[in-house]
Amino acid sequence: MLTFIRRHSPTLSLLMILPLWQLVCVLADVPSYIFPSPSAIFEAFFNVELSRWFGHLWATLYIAILGFIIAIGLSIPIAIIMVRSDYLNRTLYPILVVVQSTPVVAIAPLLIVILGTGDAPRLAITFLISFFPLVVATTTGLQATPKELIELSKSLRAKPSREIWQIRLPFAVPYIFSGLKVAITLAIIGAVIAEFVAAEKGLGYFIQFSTSYFKIPQAFASLMLLSVISLLLFNSIKLIQKTFFAWSIGK
Repeated sequence: MLTFIRRHSPTLSLLMILPLWQLVCVLADVPSYIFPSPSAIFEAFFNVELSRWFGHLWATLYIAILGFIIAIGLSIPIAIIMVRSDYLNRTLYPILVVVQSTPVVAIAPLLIVILGTGDAPRLAITFLISFFPLVVATTTGLQATPKELIELSKSLRAKPSREIWQIRLPFAVPYIFSGLKVAITLAIIGAVIAEFVAAEKGLGYFIQFSTSYFKIPQAFASLMLLSVISLLLFNSIKLIQKTFFAWSIGK
């Protein structure tokens, strides 16, 4: 019994919160347009056609996953370059920090002006918000390789490419997956922020549309769906690591 409770404690906690939330809303007679009860949120969810939900969901997922893939494709090579060159490390790292420190919401309108109103600015926003943790995690992992192994590879005259692929990257795998878990949730956030600025479809757009018409339960339903999607994507990364890189998971 205790084992079951420990394994499912997050789910059980949520199941305990929902009735309490419902009770507070009913007893306090809170209007649904201010703070809806769980029953009002579920009702609002089923009042929207499934085809409409799928359309908004796909629009958000498409941008989030594509931006996430682009971030992976660029962050790992840049991390390798930074590890191989102290000069580039000192040059690129401050630039990355400055870019990350700039609020994405502030530059989003500029990206719309520069890149237009299509998918490009939304992809750029999603990429920018998920790129930095991947670079930092990968760079940290590559630099965490024991110096003894690096010196041994050099004494054996191993090529730099072999040093990266056969020594540094295997040590960096746990760090990379830590960055991937953070980045995939940030990719969803980036896609939603982009939809707030310029979009005609997507869960972020749907939240903004719902709140503008004071359909707060509908906005909460969109928010709950976003949370579920983020959890599923996060657990997908965990499953990939467990399936293909089980050795990288600490006991």
